[in-house]
Amino acid sequence: MSAAARARLIGAGYAAQGLGYAAVVTALPAFKERQGLSDAFVSAILLLVCVAAAGGSVIADQVAARRGSRYALAAGLFLIGAGLAGTTVATPKVAFVTILLLYGVGLGTVDASLSMQGVLVQARLGRSVMSRLFAAYTAAAIVAALLMSGSLASGGGASIAVGTAAGFAVLVGLAGWRGFEPGRTERSHVVHETGSRAVRRVIWVCGMLIFTAFLVDSAVSTWSSVYLKDTLHAAASIAPLGYAAYQATVLVSRLIADHLVPRAGRLAMALGSLVVSGAGCLLVVLLPVEAAAITGFAIAGIGVGVLVPLAFSAAGEAARESSDEVIARVNLFNYGGALLGAVLLGALSDPIGLRIAFLIPVVGVVLTLPLARRLQHLTVAEPAPRPS
Repeated sequence: MSAAARARLIGAGYAAQGLGYAAVVTALPAFKERQGLSDAFVSAILLLVCVAAAGGSVIADQVAARRGSRYALAAGLFLIGAGLAGTTVATPKVAFVTILLLYGVGLGTVDASLSMQGVLVQARLGRSVMSRLFAAYTAAAIVAALLMSGSLASGGGASIAVGTAAGFAVLVGLAGWRGFEPGRTERSHVVHETGSRAVRRVIWVCGMLIFTAFLVDSAVSTWSSVYLKDTLHAAASIAPLGYAAYQATVLVSRLIADHLVPRAGRLAMALGSLVVSGAGCLLVVLLPVEAAAITGFAIAGIGVGVLVPLAFSAAGEAARESSDEVIARVNLFNYGGALLGAVLLGALSDPIGLRIAFLIPVVGVVLTLPLARRLQHLTVAEPAPRPS
């Protein structure tokens, strides 16, 4: 199979992940009603799923070390498919939570191994493709939301959309078991033999870029509709437009970023993406009107769409000899950012209000800007050849 064909298959993996995640998120109201769950119980489940996903990222690192990241990715897709399929039927609460935890492990495994695979195929192609791979995720998430809307409107229920996502994940996993990128980076000899301040620097710099991007992403994804409806008193038909505008600009920025990064340079694009992300959230704080909020969320999406694939690419290229391991560790930062964006803004919504709480991602961006300047110095020296 050619590198281009493998890139398309890896793109299908991103699409499977996006389709499944969006199906779960948009099915939450249906799950709550069917299973008789409270908001607090749902919040606790989501926290556990996030922890399970972090564990899945560690599993991906271990599987990639022994067999290669293509096997971690295929196995993760099978877990996602099994987890999604399990949610389509009513089960006792304990079983339902267990099924979602299984899905969470699969999600984290796929999260990490997709980025490993993306970096490998990008190196083989010799050109930037990571942003377009992430665009497949975003496009599939939009499709899942529309599919869920249509399924619910027609009376088919959430199970049709979730089941479709489950089937697609399994099909891509089967196709990718042998079809994903077969390359594998050498295990940890760079980390051990160079002493690894350089490797730790790569993990922290790229990890904090991921942390900040997901801090913004989680804040907007979780709270934009609530802010528009409850704080700005927007009509029910207007409230979802902030999230829709955000996802649209994430998609557009990812479709064009692979062309812009080589021209503008990774450092300039990283700094610009951070500034744009922060500016979008700041606009939401400064102008508490519907149009400004929707515009602010859309502006934030431009920055986030570029920053995530850029950070993973930078990590993989800076530590080529141990990219699987480094990317697995960098990927862990996304769960911290996602939790902070969802939980902290929610916790502050009562004492200070959601409008002011949107300063949290702005602060995160400001604190990350000096660290981002180190991107241009990220290199890990390859060890000298061992005497035979």
